[in-house]
Amino acid sequence: MIELPLSRIAAVLGGRLQLAPGDTGDTLVGGTVDTDSRLIGAGDVFVAKPGATTDGHLFVPAAAAAGAALAIVERPVDAPISQIVVPDVVAALADLAREVVAAVRARGRLRIVGITGSNGKTTTKNLLARILQGDGDTVAPRASFNNEVGAPLTMLRVGWDTRYLVSEFGASGPGEIARLAGLVSPDIGIVLMVGMAHAGGFGGIEATFRAKSELVQAVRRGGLAVLNLDDPRVRNMAPIAQDRGVRVRWFGRDGEAAVRAEDVEVDADGTRFTLIADGTALPVRLRVLGAHHVMNALAAVAAATVLGVSLADCVARLETVELAERWRMQPLGSERVRIINDAYNASPDSMAAALRTLAQIVEPGQRAVAVLGAMSELGEHAGEEHDRIGELAVRLRIPRIVVIGAEARRLFLAAIAEGSWSDEAVFFATADEAYDYLLTELRDGDRVLVKSSNSAGLRFLGDRLGESFS
Repeated sequence: MIELPLSRIAAVLGGRLQLAPGDTGDTLVGGTVDTDSRLIGAGDVFVAKPGATTDGHLFVPAAAAAGAALAIVERPVDAPISQIVVPDVVAALADLAREVVAAVRARGRLRIVGITGSNGKTTTKNLLARILQGDGDTVAPRASFNNEVGAPLTMLRVGWDTRYLVSEFGASGPGEIARLAGLVSPDIGIVLMVGMAHAGGFGGIEATFRAKSELVQAVRRGGLAVLNLDDPRVRNMAPIAQDRGVRVRWFGRDGEAAVRAEDVEVDADGTRFTLIADGTALPVRLRVLGAHHVMNALAAVAAATVLGVSLADCVARLETVELAERWRMQPLGSERVRIINDAYNASPDSMAAALRTLAQIVEPGQRAVAVLGAMSELGEHAGEEHDRIGELAVRLRIPRIVVIGAEARRLFLAAIAEGSWSDEAVFFATADEAYDYLLTELRDGDRVLVKSSNSAGLRFLGDRLGESFS
């Protein structure tokens, strides 16, 4: 965080400043801001956020002992550290982020890109950050820091020399993206797709459309919306942008997109395609596994080229990316048995894309194995969407389908009904049971996809399998 006097921080937060001995209202504070006391060091700011299982106020003394300069709290704590007492520390975190970004932006150098979509946010964020880092100091979220806490924490990493802030905006309900993106009013807003992810929380696909369009509405007047021309719902956001005086730049496989991909080929080492941007064509060898990541790369290039990065530099930097993020199409194991751990999250769209990738990369003499768990947050659509994935796995001729967990049982039953019999599709109640089965079932030449929502916990099963077959 940029240095600010304690009195100014208190004013911004509308809080009561309680000074530690030796501090005054003019004392400058400018360290890292975090809600995890274990990550706090000398000069940092600790935000004492109450949680579901513990309370950050219990860790204020530990933060003080680690050298923190300030604690933002909802009640005073007996600890030798200056404190600002506020009604709601999460709201205070947002207020502080808004202030810091506005101060840096006022100097005229900082450019802000916001990203949302039902799938692909984190991968797109990482690809864009890799491209932009070559042109200047770039701040982007760690992992999937895209919620009411993670997004402001990322914004607060901005410094006076930061040239680019890449923010990822997730949401589980209406209004969340509007609040988060409204903190910074991005120069560029990227909308990747509108799918069934979190449809249960939003109340259906049309409500999801309205929620994702909140980013377009938050883009500053005169800014740019980077929209997926292939997605009919995202296309319908163009009038929203235009009504706000926001320009539109299209990406996609559609031939009318300003930034598009042709001649896409997928294999076990990544994806090859021809990148065409504003009439210029260049070959790309994307090492991130899966054809669906081509769209994420196109979105990143569409934004980066507007920010002044040459197309050649975009391609060169994209080709250095080996892994989108841990637990996202992450290759593990060995050439003998390759594990693809994609179990950080799952929606019907991302599950289908991962299964298609698995079917595409299997070569003669190899066998595809799909290890699948539940897709969460689908609400009333959960049953039918699990049915569709089970049917798709069979139609893709995946010879071994391993389904785990009671919430995914309909996927297993749908696979059987679609025509999988004998032991082609098997069901296990727990990941441990599935692990024991897979240790004896997997053989040389197998290519194994592990895919589920985060809540199913199969990412840890993928890690175990990776270690066992490394």
